[in-house]
Amino acid sequence: MDLIKAFTNEQLKKELPVVNVGDTVRVHNKIKEGTRERIQLFEGTVIAKHGGGISETFTVRRVAYGVGVEKTFPIHSPNVEKVETIRHGKVRRAKLYYLRDRVGKASKVKERI
Repeated sequence: MDLIKAFTNEQLKKELPVVNVGDTVRVHNKIKEGTRERIQLFEGTVIAKHGGGISETFTVRRVAYGVGVEKTFPIHSPNVEKVETIRHGKVRRAKLYYLRDRVGKASKVKERI
């Protein structure tokens, strides 16, 4: 059991990105294509946070070409290069799954000042 804890502590990131539900974020994700490596951006609203420790994840949703796209990113993954917060959202829920049913301006989250 001690070996597992030691291994997971070794994999944890030293500086965690501050990600809250309702924030609009830009995630810099590392993509490997054959031998090449590049950074791909994914910008959207954080609709959920799950777990804790090494298995902590957050889900980001955006609408691309009229289709809703959701991606779940592990916070401690080495493939997540960095997370930029663009806007801080003012929300009263821990999970914003109701945004899946909203279209257009109704799917916006108010900004926290």
